[in-house]
Amino acid sequence: MEKNPQGEEVVRTEPESVRSAKHSRRTFLFKLSLWLNGAVGAVLAIPVLGYLLGPAMESGSNDNSWVTLGPLTDFPEGETRLVNYRNPVTTKWDGDTGNVPCWVRRVSGTTFQVFAINCAHLGCPVRWFAQSKLFLCPCHGGAYYEDGTRASGPPERGLFEYEHKVVGDALMISAGRMPTLANEAKIEMPLTQLVGGDSAARLAKHEQSKPRCGSCQG
Repeated sequence: MEKNPQGEEVVRTEPESVRSAKHSRRTFLFKLSLWLNGAVGAVLAIPVLGYLLGPAMESGSNDNSWVTLGPLTDFPEGETRLVNYRNPVTTKWDGDTGNVPCWVRRVSGTTFQVFAINCAHLGCPVRWFAQSKLFLCPCHGGAYYEDGTRASGPPERGLFEYEHKVVGDALMISAGRMPTLANEAKIEMPLTQLVGGDSAARLAKHEQSKPRCGSCQG
């Protein structure tokens, strides 16, 4: 408050143009801050959304991703070989971790089997021994025949197999979906093939007659 020469208080008011200019400036700064905050939030949200939505967006295109394992001449008939393929869901900076091994068995002609390298017990990588014609797991002693069926050890099933096809002179597998119990799994060899028909019948009869608990006897 100011006083005039007569001692009266005088209230000075700003011109309308000055007040309008200050209001416009405050409004502009407020809108600018909102715009900057929104831009910063959008930039920060891009990688988060990419991380959350990326797998869902890529799953549809990668579920049926077919990759080439090599020409048919790389796989002699009657032999089993280790082959690496590039996982289609990896990125460039994944390096060697994006390479996935598998076992390829060429039965004859265009008849193949492609096995996942992981043991069906706890996932340890199995090794192929050509002399004994067995896949052996170094972790817990699991063994599989050359066709992937279970031979012995703790695994309850055979090796998992990839879906595959021959296109021209190349062997391809469906690599977008790893073989699991939900899709492809080798059924273990029937008991009659392991111990013979007579022995299997006697064993089955013994198992049926064996009481399951003490209260079941009688």
